[in-house]
Amino acid sequence: MELIKKIKEAETQSQEIIENAKADAARQAERVNLEHRKMQAEAEQERKKAIKSATAAAQSQGLAEIENLKVQAEKSRQQLRNKAGSKMAGAVTKVINYLKG
Repeated sequence: MELIKKIKEAETQSQEIIENAKADAARQAERVNLEHRKMQAEAEQERKKAIKSATAAAQSQGLAEIENLKVQAEKSRQQLRNKAGSKMAGAVTKVINYLKG
C-alpha cells in the first residue's frame, strides 16, 4: 500500500514538473516572440530612417545638379549669342556692300 502511494505521489510530482516545464517553455517562447517583434519594429524604423535620409540626399543632389545644368545651359546660350552676333555683323556688312555695289 505504501509503495502504491509513493508511486502515485511520484506520478503527481512528475505531472507537475511536466506542467511547470510546459508553462516555462510557453513563457520563454512568448518572451522570445516579443523580443523578435521588438527587433523587427526597430529594424523597420531604421529602414524607414535610412530611406528618408537617402531620399533627402538624392533630392538635394538632384537640385544641385539642376542648378549646375541651368548655369551650363546659360553659358552655352551666351556663347551661341556671341558667335551669332559676330557673324551677323559681318553678314550685314556683306549684304549692304552687295546692295550698294
